[in-house]
Amino acid sequence: MKSGWFKRGWRDETAAVAPTVALALFALIGAGGLAFDYARMVALDTELQNAADQAALAAASQLDGQSGAQTRAQNAAGLASLTGALAKNIALFANDPDAAGINVEIASVAFCSAFDDAVGPTADACTAATSDADAKTAWVKVKPREAFYALTPVIDLMSSGALAGEAVAALGTAICKVPPVMICNPNEATGDTSFNGDLLKGVGLRLLTVGSSGSWAPGNFGYLDTNGGSNGAPGLREALGWGTPPGECIAQSGVDTKPGATVTVTDAFNTRFDIYDNGQSCPSGGACPASVNSTKDVVRKSSGGANSCALGPQGWQQAGTTNAIVYLPDTVQTLAAQGMANPKVMGYPRDICHAAPSGATGFCSTAMGTGTWDRGAYFGVNYDWTSAQWPSFTNTALNPLPSNPTRYEVYSWEIAHRGETVGGKTILGSTGRGSGVGSGANQLLDYDAAVCSSGEGYGTGVVPGGSNIDRRRISIAVVNCVANGVNGNATDVPVQQWVDVFLVEPSVNRVRTSAGDIYVEVIGNSMAGAAGGTAGQVVRRDVPYLIR
Repeated sequence: MKSGWFKRGWRDETAAVAPTVALALFALIGAGGLAFDYARMVALDTELQNAADQAALAAASQLDGQSGAQTRAQNAAGLASLTGALAKNIALFANDPDAAGINVEIASVAFCSAFDDAVGPTADACTAATSDADAKTAWVKVKPREAFYALTPVIDLMSSGALAGEAVAALGTAICKVPPVMICNPNEATGDTSFNGDLLKGVGLRLLTVGSSGSWAPGNFGYLDTNGGSNGAPGLREALGWGTPPGECIAQSGVDTKPGATVTVTDAFNTRFDIYDNGQSCPSGGACPASVNSTKDVVRKSSGGANSCALGPQGWQQAGTTNAIVYLPDTVQTLAAQGMANPKVMGYPRDICHAAPSGATGFCSTAMGTGTWDRGAYFGVNYDWTSAQWPSFTNTALNPLPSNPTRYEVYSWEIAHRGETVGGKTILGSTGRGSGVGSGANQLLDYDAAVCSSGEGYGTGVVPGGSNIDRRRISIAVVNCVANGVNGNATDVPVQQWVDVFLVEPSVNRVRTSAGDIYVEVIGNSMAGAAGGTAGQVVRRDVPYLIR
C-alpha cells in the first residue's frame, strides 16, 4: 500500500509550476515595481514640463512692449521670488521635502529680444532683452524635483533623481480692422534695418507707390493680403476705403504683400479727406466716410455743383502753382524766415525739406523728413494768427497744444475744439478758411469740415473716439524690402515694426508730387488695444505660443 502511494505521488505532476513561480516572484515584483515607479517618474517629468509650458505662455502674454512688461510677465509666470505671483502649479507626483510643499517653483524667467530656434542650447539661441520694449520671448525654468520610488528599492533604486523642465514662448500678434498697408523701411537706404516709430514722432514720410512687379526700395509703399474682399484693385479699394475693411487679421510677425497699386486704389484713401471720385473710390458694399477734420491742400468751388466732390476742374483741385496761392517754399526754411508772404490756401504742409524744390540746399531726397514743418504759415493762413499769437490761442483749457505741435496734434486739437471761437476764428467751421482764390460762384475755397461725405450717404464726418475709428490715423507694417527681397507678391515677410501714422495729404497730382504717392507723419509704434484711446483703430489679438 505505502509503496504504491509513494510511486503514484512521485509520478503526480499537479502544482509542478509552483516552484517556478516562487523563483520568478522576485523578478516579477521588481518588473512591476519598475513599471509603476517609471510611470511615476514620467508623470512628474510631464507635470514639471507642463508647468514650464504654462508659465512660459503666461509670461509671454504680458510682453506687450510697454513699461513694466517684464515684471508683469514674471508675476504671471509665478516666479517664486515674487510675492505678487499670480498662479501656482502643483506637482502631484513629487514627494521630495521642499519648503514650497508640493508646489512647482518657477526658478527663473528670462527674456529674449530674439530667439533662433535652429540653435540647439537655449542659452545660445536667446539674445538677451535689454528693456521692456524689446522683450519678445520668455524663457522659463522650473526648480528640479524628485519622485521617491515606492517599489523599485528592491532593485536598489531609491528616487528618480532631479527632474526639471524649461520652455520658451512668444506672443503671436495679429492686427485687425486696419487698412492693409506696408512701407519699405526708409532707414534701409543708409543700411539701417531698424525702425522705431516712438523715436520718430512728428517726422514726415514721403511714400512712393510701386507697381505690381519688380523689387521695392526704401520709401516705397504697397499693400498686404488679408485673404478677403474682391480680387485685384477693387479689393484694395475696399480695404483702404471702407470703415471696416474686409478680410482676416494680419499677422504681426509675417505678412504677405499684394500687387495692384494704381491711382484708382489710392483714390480710396482720398475718401478719408472728403474726396469722392464718381463712385470709383468707394466700392459698393461698405461705407467710406470722411474724417470730421478733412483739412487738406486742395480746394473746390464755393457753389458746389456736379462733380464738385471729385478731383478735377469742377471739383477738388490745387489752387494755382505759385507761392502766392499755394505753399511752395523756395528753401528749407519757413516762409517767415524767407521773408515770403503766406499763401492764400493751405492744408497741413509737408516737412519743409520735402516741400522745397529738389535743388534746394537741405532738400530731403529720401523718404524720411526732419519733422520741421511750417506751423506759423499754417496758423497764419487758416486762422490769421501771427507767430506771436498762435501759441497762446492754442493753449486752451484742458486741451493745450505743446509749443511745437505735430500735425497730428494740431488735427486732434481742432477736432476737440471744433465749433469753438478762438482768437476770432471758428475751429473747423462749415465754410472754407483762408482768403480763397477768385470770386463769386467760381471762387475756390479750402473746406476743413466734411462737405461731401453726407452727400455720399456717409454722414457729416467721423469724430474719433468711443467706437469711432480715426479715419486719418492708420497702422502700417514697416518691412525691410531690400534685406527680404520684397516685390509685388511676397509671402511671410518679417515685420520690423507696426507704426501708427497720420495721413497728411490726399493723393493728388501736384507741382512737386505725383498721383499715387502719399504723405504721412509718424505718430509712434502701434500699441495693443485701442490706439490713442480710439476704440477700433488698432484691434490686436495676442495669442502666446510655445517655441520649444
